[in-house]
Amino acid sequence: MFSKKPADQSPSAPPPRLGAKPMGGSATFSVIGADVTIKGDIAASADLHIDGMIEGDIRCAALVQGEGSAIHGAVTAESARLAGKVTGSITARELVILKTARIEGDVHYDALTIEQGAEVDGRFAPNGRQPLAAVPDAGIEAAE
Repeated sequence: MFSKKPADQSPSAPPPRLGAKPMGGSATFSVIGADVTIKGDIAASADLHIDGMIEGDIRCAALVQGEGSAIHGAVTAESARLAGKVTGSITARELVILKTARIEGDVHYDALTIEQGAEVDGRFAPNGRQPLAAVPDAGIEAAE
């Protein structure tokens, strides 16, 4: 009675990987805590929640930034909700800049929401209007 293993704990089944998508198909997320500092670029296929300090570029599906966090690098995401400090360019389809956010850098977006009180020191441009110099391998040479 007590010695039997439950049916779902088969010894041949591998343990679930951290950050892996559950079998049901719902999205997962990764959290970088307030006591964590990362020096280097981050690429995540999952959603990312950052409360710590990042010194490097971030590329992810969705980004949520906590109030006390700081990012020193470029941010590229499908959606981003920023509440801390960002020093670097931001590119997102859906971008929400909360009132506690402090941004130093250019912002490229498809849909943009800015709360009253947010501070942005940079230029805003819809994604379709990025400068040609920012598009890699555009095949356009500058005239002399």
